[in-house]
Amino acid sequence: MSVTQQPILDALAKIASPRGVALTSANVLSAITVNDGKVFFSINVDAAEARAWESVRAQAEAAVRAIPGVSLAMIALTAERKPASSPPPHRPAQGVPPVSSHRPPQSPTSPMSKQSEIPGIAAVIAVASGKGGVGKSTTALNLALGLRDLGLRIGLLDADIYGPSVPRLTGIREKPELNDERKMIPIQRFGLAIMSIGFLVEEDTAMIWRGPMVMSAITQMLRDVAWGTLDILVVDMPPGTGDAQLTLAQNVPLKGAIIISTPQDLSLIDARRGLAMFRKVNVPVLGIVENMSFFQCPHCGTRSDIFGHGGARQEAERLAVPFLGEIPLHMSIRVTSDAGTPVVESEPDGPYAAIYRAIGEKVRDQLQGAIAAA
Repeated sequence: MSVTQQPILDALAKIASPRGVALTSANVLSAITVNDGKVFFSINVDAAEARAWESVRAQAEAAVRAIPGVSLAMIALTAERKPASSPPPHRPAQGVPPVSSHRPPQSPTSPMSKQSEIPGIAAVIAVASGKGGVGKSTTALNLALGLRDLGLRIGLLDADIYGPSVPRLTGIREKPELNDERKMIPIQRFGLAIMSIGFLVEEDTAMIWRGPMVMSAITQMLRDVAWGTLDILVVDMPPGTGDAQLTLAQNVPLKGAIIISTPQDLSLIDARRGLAMFRKVNVPVLGIVENMSFFQCPHCGTRSDIFGHGGARQEAERLAVPFLGEIPLHMSIRVTSDAGTPVVESEPDGPYAAIYRAIGEKVRDQLQGAIAAA
C-alpha cells in the first residue's frame, strides 16, 4: 500500500502540542519525506521547550507507525537555542576563588554517561575517515569479510547516511523486513548481517539531514535492528567529525576506531583530525590503514606511488597508534566493488583478500578481551 502525506498529517493533527494547539498547527514540523513506506521528518522547537516536546515526538512516531503501509518512522526532535545577548562577566566576591568550569570525564551530566551496550553484540567498532573519497566503505566491507574468514560472527552497519555505499558494494536491492517486535531484520549476505540507510531510500533520493535527524537515524539503526548475536559490529561512518561520529560514541561504548587514509598530505591532515576526535571521546584507536597505497600496473608490473607512499605509516608512528597495513590501488578491488561482489568474497585466494584478512587479524587481536568477555 502506497503511503501519502495526507494520512500522516491527519494522524499528527490529532496530537495536542504543549502550546495548546494541534501538532500540525504549531508551526514546528519540517517537510515530510515519504519513500516506500519509510517516513522521515523533524519537530523543530526552541531548546527551552525540548523537555515538554519529547513526549509529543514519541506520540507522533507511534501514530505514524500505526498508519497502514508505514514500515518505518524516523522522527527527530530538533531543539535549537535562540541567540541571546551575552551576559555580563561574572565577578567572584573578593577573596573567593573563581569556580572551575572543568567537568570530570564520564560525569553524570556527560553525554557519554548515556552509553549502553547493544544486547548480543560483543564489540562495536567504527571505520572512519577525515574526508571522503579514500575508499572507507570498500575497506569497511572487505575488513568485515576478512574478520568473518577468521571465524567471527560479523555485522556491518552502513551509517554513512549522506552517501550510503553498502547497497551498491554488496549488490543488495531488497528492503529489510520487520520482526514481531517491529525491529528491522538485517539483510544476510556473504555471511554478514548487513543494515544500511540505503536499504530504506532509493539510491537517487535526496535526503536532507539536520543534526538531530542524523542522531535519531543512527540511534534507530543501532537499537531498532534485530542484530542477533555478533562478535563484532563494524560501523561504516560518514566522513568527517560531525554529529554522526559523536552520536555513535555517545550511544554505545565503542571498543575502537579504525582510521582510513591515503598517503597524501591532505588526506593525512584530515585523518589526524578524525583520530583526535575519537581520542577526545575516549574511544581507543585500533590503528590506521593506508588505502590506495600504491598502483601496480596489471600489464607490466611497474609500481607507481600515485598519492605518495608510507605517509599513513609515518603518521601512525608519530601518533603512537598501530599501523594496520597497506592496501594497493588495483583494478580487481574497484571492479569487484562496483559489481557488488567484494574482492575478499569473489577472490578469496588472491593477494588482496589476504591483505584484508591480515588487517582483520590485527583488529581481532586487539579485541580479544572484549570478545572473550562477551
